[in-house]
Amino acid sequence: MVKQESLLILSDEAITSKIYIIREKKVMLDRDIAELYQVDTKVLKQAVKRNLEIFPNHFMFEMNDSEFENWRSQFVTSNSDKMGLRYKPFCFTEHGVLQTANILKSSRAKQISIRIIEVFVKIREVISAHNEIRLEIEHIKKKINNHDKNIELVFQYLDELLMKKENPKTRTQIGYKLPNKK
Repeated sequence: MVKQESLLILSDEAITSKIYIIREKKVMLDRDIAELYQVDTKVLKQAVKRNLEIFPNHFMFEMNDSEFENWRSQFVTSNSDKMGLRYKPFCFTEHGVLQTANILKSSRAKQISIRIIEVFVKIREVISAHNEIRLEIEHIKKKINNHDKNIELVFQYLDELLMKKENPKTRTQIGYKLPNKK
C-alpha cells in the first residue's frame, strides 16, 4: 500500500513539466523517464537499444545534431553532464513511454507509465477543448463579418434613398393631379 501511495503523490504537473514538443510531437526524454522509473538513463537506453524492433519512428527517435545543440544551448550550466546533455537523448512519444515500461519489466515502471499515459490523455483533451472553442470563435467571426456586410448594404441603400429625396425633380410625380385654379 505504501508503494501505491507514493505513486499517487506524483502530480500531473510533475509529469507535464517533463513533456516537450520536439518535431511537432509531444515527447518525454530518456533521462526524465529513467528518473521517474528510478533507473539509470544508461540502463534505459541499453534496454531500448536491445529492443529497437518494438520502437518504430512514431514511438521513439533520437535528437538530431541541430536539435541537440539547440537543446544544450537552452540549458547553459557549469555541469552539463548532470543535466543529461552529454549524449543525444532518445525522445519517446506516448506509445514509446508505454513500451519502455514493457521492456524494463519493473512494477514501478508499469505503474508510472500508467500515470504518464493519463497525463498525455489529459493534455490531448485540453487541446481538443481549445480547438473546439477556437472553431466556435471562427464561426462567430464569420457571422459578424456577414452582419457587417449586411449593415453596410443597408446604409448604402439609405444613402441612395436620401439622395433621391434631396433631388425631387428627378422623380416624376404619379397619381391624380389637381387642375390649376385661377
